[in-house]
Amino acid sequence: MIKKGILLLLLVGFIAVISSLIINFTGSEALNPLARHYAEKGPSEVGAANLVTAVVVTYRGFDTLGEVTILFIAAAIVGFFLKALNADVDRPSRLRQTSEILETASTLLVPTIFMLGAYIFINGHLTPGGGFQGGAVIASGVMMIILARPTSKFNHKFLSALESVSGVAFVILGVLGLVLASGFLNNSFLPLGELGSILSAGAIPIIYVFIGIKVGSELTGILDSLKEHQNEI
Repeated sequence: MIKKGILLLLLVGFIAVISSLIINFTGSEALNPLARHYAEKGPSEVGAANLVTAVVVTYRGFDTLGEVTILFIAAAIVGFFLKALNADVDRPSRLRQTSEILETASTLLVPTIFMLGAYIFINGHLTPGGGFQGGAVIASGVMMIILARPTSKFNHKFLSALESVSGVAFVILGVLGLVLASGFLNNSFLPLGELGSILSAGAIPIIYVFIGIKVGSELTGILDSLKEHQNEI
């Protein structure tokens, strides 16, 4: 009864808070000062046609650094625990047979998926996309390889080196923005170029390339660890 009473009180309190927010809600009819600055000054300060993702890389660069760090920690934890579980398994692996259609489709589609992922993060300053999205698309191509060829092997040392180099390069670009411009990951330490062209937005295209490589390699590592664990059970 005590537990039910506490849960009931919590539910009533939650409903009261939500109701108050709904009743007193007033929609914004104008941009707040920070959003107005992004909208009005962003194109001249950042030089990117796609201001939404550019804001994530420049004005909110520390947030992006934190997100990349969280992804790295998650990948490391997944790999650690799966390796520990695999060490306790002493059973022969059971690999399923894949169809010829899947193998043929993967041969045709995987290169296209990789090119699409690269296109997304290279053009992140011009079109909706960016490093995280492009890296995730590349990882989806790796997933297709794993589904079509369960016995395929990935070089963990190469993936680890790729992830480390791209992560260090990302931080170095951030420091260059701090030293040569006005803040961490400030892209203006390189020429902003002409708005809307591929060679524009300063260092943002380079930053997106390294983020895309880092995200793609980390997600590939997770997928490969899951594949190896699945093959052992």
